[in-house]
Amino acid sequence: MLKTKQDFAGWMHTMLDPLRPLYSEGGARLRIGGAGVTYPDVTIEMEAFSRPLWALVPFWVGGGRDDAFAELYRRGLAAGADPENPEYWGGFTDYDQRFVEMAAIACGLIFAPETLWDPLAQKDKENLANWLYAINEYIIPDCNWQFFMILVNVALRKHGMKYSAEKLAGGLEKIESYYLGDGWYQDGGSCQKDYYISFAMHYYGLLYAVAMRGEEPERCARFVERAERFAEDFIYWFADDGSALPYGRSLAYRFGQAAFWSAYAFAGCKGVAPGVVKGILSRHLEWWSAQQIADRDGVLTVGYAYPNLIMAERYNAPGSPYWGMKTLLCLAIPDDDPFWAADAEPLPALEPLYPIARADMLMQRRAGDVVAYPGGVCERYGHGHVPEKYSKFAYSTHFGFSCARSQIVLHENCPDSMLAFVIDGADYVFVREYSLEWKVTDKNVVSTWSPFPGITVTTTVTPTAAGHTRRHVIDSAFGCTAYDCGFAVQKFCDGFAQRAEGDSATVENAAGGCTVRGAGEGCLVGADPNTNVLYKNTEIPAVRCRVEPGRTVLETEIVSWTKEDA
Repeated sequence: MLKTKQDFAGWMHTMLDPLRPLYSEGGARLRIGGAGVTYPDVTIEMEAFSRPLWALVPFWVGGGRDDAFAELYRRGLAAGADPENPEYWGGFTDYDQRFVEMAAIACGLIFAPETLWDPLAQKDKENLANWLYAINEYIIPDCNWQFFMILVNVALRKHGMKYSAEKLAGGLEKIESYYLGDGWYQDGGSCQKDYYISFAMHYYGLLYAVAMRGEEPERCARFVERAERFAEDFIYWFADDGSALPYGRSLAYRFGQAAFWSAYAFAGCKGVAPGVVKGILSRHLEWWSAQQIADRDGVLTVGYAYPNLIMAERYNAPGSPYWGMKTLLCLAIPDDDPFWAADAEPLPALEPLYPIARADMLMQRRAGDVVAYPGGVCERYGHGHVPEKYSKFAYSTHFGFSCARSQIVLHENCPDSMLAFVIDGADYVFVREYSLEWKVTDKNVVSTWSPFPGITVTTTVTPTAAGHTRRHVIDSAFGCTAYDCGFAVQKFCDGFAQRAEGDSATVENAAGGCTVRGAGEGCLVGADPNTNVLYKNTEIPAVRCRVEPGRTVLETEIVSWTKEDA
């Protein structure tokens, strides 16, 4: 268990020390190597350079000392911002990824100037300020990116450099327009409620609150109050063992799932006790330490519980996972703060069923598992695997979820926690991509959706003491076969067994299992390897049902358990 500030600093070094030999000679590039993304090598290497600062800056602010890293980053900032240097990070285009990476540098200038700004030569300061200022001269998306522009202008303003008061004010105005109430934002125009609300909208708002309390006390107080309200809901996304809900995009940031709690403590938010916050962070980082998240050299990989490009987004570069270092913001908390004196406490007593209206989901806590039942509210198109990451009927901290290898045949589509249709005469698999209508109550989730033109389904998902039930009212113009699928269960492990008989199918192992029972024939779907975010190999229990043209009503029971049920 991580208990002391030294423990957390040691965890940081475990993550960052393997990177030391991979920096370029001038220090401005971090060359990890790996698969490509939607931006060029200069941006990939600049991103990898910047992201460790999310941990190093708090480390320095909190009194930590690593002269080698400090010298490396001063040298890198000077080289990367110098147009005459071969390691120059370059000019920009609209929507440039380098604008994202400016945020960590800006926070370094705001909170740790004695390490990253004051020692720079005057010419290096001017180059860096000019390079950062460029964020004001290009188009950036109307979403959490506005905070990058805000933080850059705050940093420039605090050091007496040229900044844009107009862009700063405009960005803050947009952030205000994203606020929905009850502690929840939306990420610009996106209807998806995922970790970007916690590790982006609230995280940056709390950084701003600490940086600008003297200049804008009212706005800063609002950011803190909103975070305190959000915490009442967000705590339900964390299981007792430290794992967090696998849901939504950017899961390759892994332990960044708990970054909000570090910012919560850093900003002095009230409501959740310091010991509880410390316990969430400690267990979360310990849980991730037990997963296969790094290669043999200790460098983080793209993936979730193991290296996995199938579930990755198009913007997951080799250095992307180091965005998770934001969770080490707690290192900036002073040594004498009650946070460090507190014991790491367990989660408080939480409701077994808890609706989060602003997130369009119903949460269930049972036998060590946290399950979210979302309304299927998401953008139709996004960064990849949108239906898998937002539109399944259930998401579990114990069972995870699966991302399709293809839309052809069931074992490649691996439609766990979905009702999958295969239309007569075709091999393609169709599932809920997004909901046309939805309603979340304190007892169930009702959604209307269409997997394919000519097929409309209204699904009611109701949590039970043993799992949940589903009632599907299907209106179809086609004859087809429907597969109502349960959770994907790990195989090739202790206690693995599977069976399909009559109207049910079961897959289990020593850690837990899932049974699906309903009108139809029990069957098993052997998912392709590396499709589940938690387990490399899984099997999915399901019931297979015939759907004829007209109306069909299907009722299915999903029973799931973990070893804690025993």
